[in-house]
Amino acid sequence: MTEPEPLLRTLAPLLGNLALELQNWKDSRQNFPLSLVAKSTVEGLLQDLRRRSEALQIERLSLVIAFMGGTGVGKSSLLNALAGSPIAASSVTRPTTREPVVYYHHSLRPENLDPALRHCRLVSHDREKLHEKILVDTPDLDSNDLENRERLLAILPIADIVLYVGSQEKYHDKLGWDLFKQQRERSAFAFVLNKWDRCLHNIANGMRPDQDLIRDLKQEGFENPILFRTMAAAWVENPDRTTPPAENEQFQELVLWIENGLNKLEIEAIKARGIGQLLTQLEKTLQESMPPDWSIPAQNIQLTWKGLFEEEAEQSADQLMQTLDRHQLEIEHHFRVEGQQRFRGLMAAWLGLSTKVRTMGSSLRDQLPIPRNPLSKSVEAEKPNLTYLIQACVSSTGEKVLEKRLEGLANRLLVSADQAGIAANQINAPITESRKEQGAALYEKSLMAAWQDLDSDRSSPSVPKHLLQTGVIQVANFLPGIVLIAGYLYLMWNFFVLNTQPSLFQVILPVLLTLIVILLLQLVVSWVLPFKWTAVREEFRRTILEKTSRDLQLAFGDIPEQLSSRILLERQKTETMLKNTQDVSNWLASRENAIAVRDLYGKTE
Repeated sequence: MTEPEPLLRTLAPLLGNLALELQNWKDSRQNFPLSLVAKSTVEGLLQDLRRRSEALQIERLSLVIAFMGGTGVGKSSLLNALAGSPIAASSVTRPTTREPVVYYHHSLRPENLDPALRHCRLVSHDREKLHEKILVDTPDLDSNDLENRERLLAILPIADIVLYVGSQEKYHDKLGWDLFKQQRERSAFAFVLNKWDRCLHNIANGMRPDQDLIRDLKQEGFENPILFRTMAAAWVENPDRTTPPAENEQFQELVLWIENGLNKLEIEAIKARGIGQLLTQLEKTLQESMPPDWSIPAQNIQLTWKGLFEEEAEQSADQLMQTLDRHQLEIEHHFRVEGQQRFRGLMAAWLGLSTKVRTMGSSLRDQLPIPRNPLSKSVEAEKPNLTYLIQACVSSTGEKVLEKRLEGLANRLLVSADQAGIAANQINAPITESRKEQGAALYEKSLMAAWQDLDSDRSSPSVPKHLLQTGVIQVANFLPGIVLIAGYLYLMWNFFVLNTQPSLFQVILPVLLTLIVILLLQLVVSWVLPFKWTAVREEFRRTILEKTSRDLQLAFGDIPEQLSSRILLERQKTETMLKNTQDVSNWLASRENAIAVRDLYGKTE
């Protein structure tokens, strides 16, 4: 024993919940957005789910039968013949349907009609045999008026059965056939070949129009299409006739099929089958919109990118080293001044003077905006700022050149990702964002880190070397002053105690001795505290290479994995949405209890 009402009443909340889940799923698609076609399809399916859910919750189910066809095929005449009165405008002078006409039983309240039908011309009747049927005469599908086509497209999704009306001229025109193929995924279809008296002769291919139409329908999967051959105008002129106006004319069979063939059981089955088709289309759309699993490609890309980072680091390191080589004097000057800060007194003054002479004419220091105190003569005032020095090196290399290098690297990353299977349009945005965020500052950061490592190594020598350096520094800080003071004390002793008049040579001898001591100490200092660019160049280059490769990895390396994780999350949401849709579809299929309507649906792939 069949129980269709509990089936459809249970189905209503299922469809409502499914529509809510579909809305949330659609709104959550961000990293792998839907295509324009898929988005439009999902929005249409979403509206259909809501409409079907609301329709199933009313007290009485009604079957919506929409007449669809081109201009002049006789849709309005067919509705007038079925109604037994001229409810739809139809004439030879105006063979165009503009305003949809809804023919419904008076017991059905207009507010219970679908919103797409409420704004049509409503015509009620009291025919009990059409108690549960709503007949709708739609605008012509080939109308040049855009508003008419929009009305038609708004009505078709709510039709449970589409009655495709054609004539000998328009039973398989491209516009109508394309619309039929599109709509058949949502609605049941029956066919009417009107103006049958004009279809009794063979057409160009040697077949009658009805035979040609049946052949085409079978090719579309309709094994036994429901086709009625009618002469609607003849029945409008003489509604009381008892015999067909032409041989094999089937208007009376069409009336019997609508009034008696589509009983309550068939209505329930058509409603369920229509919803089943809707769910099938939703499953297909979800499968086509399934985000890919990029876990393996992401791992492969990361390995490929590691090689690209190393290659870029090596090339950029060579370019930066070429710039640094041109400023060898300034680099050595920086570290020499760093070391001279540990000296005091005469030794500090002499080292500062020699440094000035040695670096006279330096180009880089003139480019650096280093503030100097004109009254200060200390070595500190002449010390180049490391940050400014690095910025000047980067600037000398050319920020635009380095940014172009980074842009070129981003393009190589993009190409390799696309070749590995991750769509370029998906990974382009995070790569571009990271590139713009980093810019030439990435190379500056790497250079700064390498320089600080080099400076740290120089300032933290081994214990024996540290003790030797400390000892030399202490001697250099005090010995020149002691020699100078001792020399003049000796002269004063000779002059005041021994009454010996010193010669000019004796007067300048302490200064000469002090200078000799300073020069000797300077030789010792240059041996104990050396800094030669050529001695540290290769080590410094390796450090720059390592720092740059690391910074490139930090800037770009995690992008594939992060993107893959986000896409995978969206894939899981889509899989959940698909499973829920399949659960509802399987539940519905297991409870379908009527097969009498199967000829209204063709097989679909």
